[in-house]
Amino acid sequence: MTCITALTAQNTTGVKAIFPVADMGFIETALDAVFTDVGVDAIKTGMLASEDTIKTVAKCLRKYRAEQIVVDPVMISTSGSQLLPDSAVSAYLSDLFPIACIITPNLQEAKFLHKVATGTDFSVESLQDAKDLAKELFKLGPKYVLLKGGHLPLSANYRRVTETSPSQIVADILYDGKEYYIVESKFIITKNTHGTGCTLASSIASNLAKGLPVLGAIKRSIDYVHGAIADDLDLGKGNGPINHLHETYIEPLRKRE
Repeated sequence: MTCITALTAQNTTGVKAIFPVADMGFIETALDAVFTDVGVDAIKTGMLASEDTIKTVAKCLRKYRAEQIVVDPVMISTSGSQLLPDSAVSAYLSDLFPIACIITPNLQEAKFLHKVATGTDFSVESLQDAKDLAKELFKLGPKYVLLKGGHLPLSANYRRVTETSPSQIVADILYDGKEYYIVESKFIITKNTHGTGCTLASSIASNLAKGLPVLGAIKRSIDYVHGAIADDLDLGKGNGPINHLHETYIEPLRKRE
């Protein structure tokens, strides 16, 4: 079930336009329609394009005492541009993160959130730095922080590297306030990673809805997304999408090396 909060015009070369839903009453009505009929086992939030939208969504989730909320804080573009005004980012911190089960920032978003929350920059050059940043983000209120490692390829000694190679690893870090759980994957060299973060958050919410515990849902989702990236579906002139259907191929038709 969905509640659309913004429309985008985009392709593999970039986002051409964003058209937010301006009527907060409509967003409330859409959420009411879902919660009062089919029901909700888990929730994933994506692009919430304004402060009003974030506050409205958070209010409705509180109204229905929603649980298992996965917040993908979409606020930094692939090119590094800020997609939201500071007021909207502050609304994430004050209204949505405190009710979130899991937040799933990438490295750029995590550093940006830390700066908005504290006014200070946070340098990440190693796995330990990333763990420390995840710990800082936990202070913003969620039950779990999943700091995604796709923008931080690491060497064998867990230091940041600038020249990518297949021998490097990606480490996704889950922190629950007490323990760190590290999920390592092989770094895949490809330009076709469009939609990776959205897909991961959606998959986590889906697996939570199926009854998996948090760590199990995250591990299964990371494995699914890793396979979708590795399939290297090459569409369009820019950064193509990952292949969401990679697990549904009939074996004789699967692409061979």
